[in-house]
Amino acid sequence: MDVSLLAPRADLLVIAVLVDYCLGDPVYRWHPVRLIGGLLELLETRLRAIGMDGYVGGGVLFVMLGVPGLGVAVGLVMGLDALHPVAGLAGHGFALYSLLALGDLLAHGTAINAAVDAGELGAARRAAGRLVGRDTDHLDGHGCRRCAIESLAESLADGFVSPVAWYAIAGLPGIVLFKVVSTMDSMVGYRTERYSRFGWCGARLDDLMNLVPARAAWLLIVAAAALVRGASGRGAATIGWRQHGWVPGPNAGWSEAAMAGAIRRRLGGPIRSAGRLVYDTWIGNPEDAPAGAAGDYRRAAHVVRGAALLALVAAVLWLA
Repeated sequence: MDVSLLAPRADLLVIAVLVDYCLGDPVYRWHPVRLIGGLLELLETRLRAIGMDGYVGGGVLFVMLGVPGLGVAVGLVMGLDALHPVAGLAGHGFALYSLLALGDLLAHGTAINAAVDAGELGAARRAAGRLVGRDTDHLDGHGCRRCAIESLAESLADGFVSPVAWYAIAGLPGIVLFKVVSTMDSMVGYRTERYSRFGWCGARLDDLMNLVPARAAWLLIVAAAALVRGASGRGAATIGWRQHGWVPGPNAGWSEAAMAGAIRRRLGGPIRSAGRLVYDTWIGNPEDAPAGAAGDYRRAAHVVRGAALLALVAAVLWLA
């Protein structure tokens, strides 16, 4: 088995990022994240049926997702390469493209902003609901735009910087394992009675795999904000450093707080889930207005694009 076929390649990474940015996430039946999610649901049911619904069951779930995930990736690339080397490269590149999410993230955020601009609040709320886990049916236009901006900031880290970093470090196996962990965290990584033990493995692995990329995203936002007109690199640096701990979890606050400083607006505020108030803290300079204007979203999107470009350049230089 030629493991070099799975190694990271700068040219394939650049192509995959450009295609993802222009076309968004590909929609097809055998999408790897969809397959991981479907297998996770099946395995959860089977593991709970035999009483493995605690910490051990969560660890077994990771192994039973990771092994076939890696097996499919290896089999795809090796099998196509056996047909023709170009086919192997194409399979590698398409798998990589399928595991990035920057294009879709920006498209969803732009849809929210456009719906608010058009006065279609219902459409904006529905679009926001597809991005965040909070209640959105009570939000005004400014609240919908804040959802978009906060999702841009958080997902820059776990939806782009982390997968690119793990690909650059460990090639196709690295990004596949990251997506397995990320999917586990999104589906079972909840602090509820049902998932507090069973989802512990996925949640903690997700924290670990995002630990360095989340802080790198803070620095990338600082650098990008220094280049974007109307944004503040200094604000991103200071607010990100001082207020990252105000957001629950060890990682999400770095990019969200940095974004608040970058666009010179406050983010967060009262957040409800299932009708309950779960968060009530504003992030950012107290003298700044709450984010929500169309210009706020556009400035945040420019910062995210700049940060993503810098992340890609750093990965290419690393691989070179």
